[in-house]
Amino acid sequence: MSEPESEEPEGWPCLLSDEVAELLADKALPADVFGAIVAITVAINETRGMVPGSTASAKWPQQRRIPLGADGSLGVAEYVIVAEAAPPHIVLTRIQLY
Repeated sequence: MSEPESEEPEGWPCLLSDEVAELLADKALPADVFGAIVAITVAINETRGMVPGSTASAKWPQQRRIPLGADGSLGVAEYVIVAEAAPPHIVLTRIQLY
């Protein structure tokens, strides 16, 4: 007997901008910041960008911001939901660290 298909929709890939990729490759980046960025990319993927606690731009609702770390203690991540692309995806555009 085969497994029943999941009712849950698949997530969308969360791609990194060059700026974010460079930040993650920086060997001086603290481990807690690295972990928070990776965790947010997973949350973005799993929710197709609709992460609880994220806020949308008033002029461009596809652009969203989400706090990094406990209560935003590490900074803010910005991303763009590209739902009209084939295939749909999300781009993590910028990380602003505190």
